[in-house]
Amino acid sequence: MKITSLRYKPHNLLFLVLLSIALYSCSATRGNASSSYQSTTVSYYANKFNGNKTASGEVYKHSKMTAAHKSLAFGTEVEIINTENSKKVIVIVNDRGPLKAGRAFDLSQGAFKKIGSLNDGVLKVKYKVMK
Repeated sequence: MKITSLRYKPHNLLFLVLLSIALYSCSATRGNASSSYQSTTVSYYANKFNGNKTASGEVYKHSKMTAAHKSLAFGTEVEIINTENSKKVIVIVNDRGPLKAGRAFDLSQGAFKKIGSLNDGVLKVKYKVMK
C-alpha cells in the first residue's frame, strides 16, 4: 500500500485563497441592498411642484412612483410600507430632499396615495432599499 503525503503546493494555496475571496465577495454583494427595514416618516410633494424639474433632471409628475431622498443614488428602488395598514409601494429616487428633519423621503402624490390618504399629510413607514 502506497501512502501519499499531503503537501500544499503554491498553486493549491493560491487557488484556495482566490476561492475564499470569490465566495466572500459573492456574499458581500448580496448585502448591498439593506436587508432590514428602517423606520421613518414620509410626506408628499405639494401641487406646486407638478411639472417642475427634479434634481435628477426628470420632470416631476404626481402620478409617477417617485421619491426624494437626501443621499440615495438617483434610480435607487425603495420599498416603503405604511406601518398602520401594511400597504406598500416601490418608488424610484429621482430628487433630493426632504428638507424636514426626521423624514427620510418625500413621496410623489401617486406613491403616497397607494399607501395612505393625502389627508393624512405625514405617514409612519418602514422602508428597505431594494436596488
